[in-house]
Amino acid sequence: MKNCVFISPNFPTNYWKFCRELKNNGLNVLGVGDQPYDELSQDLKNSLTEYYKVGSLENYDEVYRAVAFFAFKYGRIDWLESNNEYWLEQDARLRTDFHITSGFQTEDMPRVKYKSKMKEYYQAVGIPTARYHLVDNEAGCLKFIKQVGWPVIVKPDNGVGASHTYKLGCQEELRAFLAERDQNVPYIMEEFIHATVNSYDAIIDSNGDPLFETGNITPMSIMDIVNDLDNSVYYILKALPADTRKAGRAAVKSFGVKSRFVHFEFFRLDQDQEGMGKKGDVVALEVNMRPCGGFTPDMINFAHSTNVYKIWADMIAFDQSTVPVGEHAFCAFAGRRDGKNFALDHEALLKKYGKQMRMVERIPDALSDAMGNQMYVALFPTQKKLDAFYEDVLRCAEPEKPEQ
Repeated sequence: MKNCVFISPNFPTNYWKFCRELKNNGLNVLGVGDQPYDELSQDLKNSLTEYYKVGSLENYDEVYRAVAFFAFKYGRIDWLESNNEYWLEQDARLRTDFHITSGFQTEDMPRVKYKSKMKEYYQAVGIPTARYHLVDNEAGCLKFIKQVGWPVIVKPDNGVGASHTYKLGCQEELRAFLAERDQNVPYIMEEFIHATVNSYDAIIDSNGDPLFETGNITPMSIMDIVNDLDNSVYYILKALPADTRKAGRAAVKSFGVKSRFVHFEFFRLDQDQEGMGKKGDVVALEVNMRPCGGFTPDMINFAHSTNVYKIWADMIAFDQSTVPVGEHAFCAFAGRRDGKNFALDHEALLKKYGKQMRMVERIPDALSDAMGNQMYVALFPTQKKLDAFYEDVLRCAEPEKPEQ
């Protein structure tokens, strides 16, 4: 029987479903987390063979001891995974230390975590990338900006999500950023790309071939959502465009991806851009060697009448899957920000779109910066109906006119 250690199985809250499918496939599912066992959901408890509580998942020695305990009790660990961006480097370190060869090792991390190092792997398969500069001082940054022009984007070279990502439009803003940034965090500066984010989401087998593929579109900038505390929207596509599929598969091969659920982000140019391509072309953004965050796996299931938790677990257990993919639709996510005066309140929205709704939940505080506070997930057969839903969800009420 294979032994699979799952790190942080309780967060995100839907990740117990990965554990359930692993257990259904006959694996020992060994959870390591920092939440007391009694506070775990019953669904998660039922999905685990055993659980080891640590004081903090940030404490490598504690997590190491947990894995060592499981190895002593159950024998060799065959898989170790969190499916979580935050723990990717620790996952790799644990695999390296315990000689678990079924996933990325410590030596693999630079190319999959550092945005500056990702670029050569995109370029190797002919996918254009934005020009960049590793932030040093004002003179060095201005020399780069002279080449690419304002605005520019700055973000941690090794970062999670869109946190600490900024758009700089003038020298004054550059000086403020340089003065306030954490000097211990390496930053990358990139030319601004006029584009919409399109993703390639896939479950890849041990040969680097896809068992399942889809994609999503984020019409709004995650950077702006985080920095401006705006609402959040993105949607799973009814059908994956051929050019996104081609770019995604090429990137999988270039990065040497095997036996993983991945979320690769691309730009689709909104206009012709010198050095990048023509309007509509697909160019590189960054790779994420884990599923798209939050409740996206559930959204993929709704959009394609399938079960990606099961497909992923089948990949782990059997390196193949026969899970069917059924009828296709657009699956919309809308995350509303608390404190905004919406034209349709919560009850009105549910009354109008109740039949289309698949999930209506509060978003955990740890995810709310990028996703809003109140989420709605709904299914639509056409782009037109999807767009009408977003119009209703995001429209704010007209401000009351003062009395004359």
